[in-house]
Amino acid sequence: MKTKWFIFSGFMKPVTLSKMVVMTSIFVLLFGNMAFFTNVIDVYPVSLENALFLLSLVIVFGGLTSLLLSLVCFKYTVKPILILVLLVSAPAAYFMDTYNVVIDDVMINNILNTDMNESRDLFGVSQLIYVLFLGVLPSIYVCKAKISFQHLKIAMASRALLIIFSLILVLLPIYFLSDFYASFFREHKLLRQYANPSYYLYSAIKFSGSSFGGITKTLPLKVIAADAKIPTLDIDRELVILVVGETARADHFSLNGYDKLTNPYLQKEAVVSFNNVWSCGTSTSVSVPCMFSIYDQSNYDDVKADSTENILDILKRSSANVLWLDNNSSSKGVADRVDYESYKASDKNSVCDIECRDIGMLKGIQPYIEQHPKGDIVIVLHQIGNHGPAYYKRYPRSFRQFSPTCNTNQLQSCNATQINNTYDNAILYTDYFLSEVIQQLKVNDKNFETAMVYISDHGESLGENNIYLHGMPYRFAPDNQKRVPLIMWFGESFKPEINFELLKSNVSKKYSHANLFHTLLGLMEVETKVYDKEMDIIERYPE
Repeated sequence: MKTKWFIFSGFMKPVTLSKMVVMTSIFVLLFGNMAFFTNVIDVYPVSLENALFLLSLVIVFGGLTSLLLSLVCFKYTVKPILILVLLVSAPAAYFMDTYNVVIDDVMINNILNTDMNESRDLFGVSQLIYVLFLGVLPSIYVCKAKISFQHLKIAMASRALLIIFSLILVLLPIYFLSDFYASFFREHKLLRQYANPSYYLYSAIKFSGSSFGGITKTLPLKVIAADAKIPTLDIDRELVILVVGETARADHFSLNGYDKLTNPYLQKEAVVSFNNVWSCGTSTSVSVPCMFSIYDQSNYDDVKADSTENILDILKRSSANVLWLDNNSSSKGVADRVDYESYKASDKNSVCDIECRDIGMLKGIQPYIEQHPKGDIVIVLHQIGNHGPAYYKRYPRSFRQFSPTCNTNQLQSCNATQINNTYDNAILYTDYFLSEVIQQLKVNDKNFETAMVYISDHGESLGENNIYLHGMPYRFAPDNQKRVPLIMWFGESFKPEINFELLKSNVSKKYSHANLFHTLLGLMEVETKVYDKEMDIIERYPE
């Protein structure tokens, strides 16, 4: 009994609300900010010159957390809020410590749009340990603790003192070390985005505000290219397959000069591979809607994209038959108004082992073509591709050409060679998949002008500078997350129209996702005032 009483005596001893807030702030600061302090020390190495500044950062961000919590923790909210902060800060610390990602509003959107299969790939023993020791156990303490609530006047005075004291902890070091903090805030903006929980709390508020704004300002779908049409003189039917890749980076394609042969199948085909193409975002939830929209990276936002027609809407209105086949989480709203089929489960996809394979989508192509004897056809294939961190799941065992591999989602337990080999095996499988798409088009080449366009949504970090996966804020993200492959193939009926010599001379010209909108309009020969020939990548002979 004495032992049991001793274990729970901490729960039995009353603590004030202010003390509970401060204790939680200190706990998260000390145990949930390894990524923050590691990245700070990389920029401001431990030295006599930097010692005072580094110590002040502990004080400033501890004070900031205490200030934020003191503004929302009251008699009936203190326990739920502190428990929520602890339970969210624990996995946030895990992902920042393990993959060196930041939890901003875009990442929160990614989390909310991630399906169970993708989420399962992120789970591991290390994450459970983080959640248990940084989240669950301290939450039990908060839940069981007896909080002494003071008389209203005393409580208000105590709260005022906590807020004032927290403000002093934040402002005083910044004032006396203004030179350091000017550099910290102006030149190293990314560093503060690792602060746990202050930055993800800020991001959550920002995300909630934009989401609420998007709901309250929902407008009727804006029609663009209302004049879009395919000329009556165009009697040739187009069959275009657009493959939307997942997490593929351009520099791991041997077609672009990579030293490992990751494209043995495509090198046998007459493809054109562009090596200087840049994504609209660093996550699927941004890049996919953006690449199908009329907006470029600088003026894109999800509210505008959701309330404006995309290229698939225009193609459908111009009498094309449009189909989206998906082996990823979803179309992110792009295919809401066209035919859509999911191939994520074995009831639809007949090629499944540890997961359903991209190649299974091809079985849906020919039936659709035969069911639509009139009009042009556009088919979008949305891959699972190279989605991480479980790259080893993204290809069948027969494609394990590069070894040794990293057969776990815990990338930090593998070396660079293993990670790159595993990632490259998935690229190799995509290479095979694309070659099979081409074979499918060749079958239909006599009846259509056929073409394939492959472009990835974003790239991936594979441990360079200790950064993994994707989703970094765009302006801070390394090029590996933004530079994507773009590959084109054209059937025999298309070839007389295209100036291949000029097209191939442009493979190193800078393009982006913004070019896709106009390139598809040109490829489908749709006439509309919104078409910009200068944005069309494909070079044609003058008519």
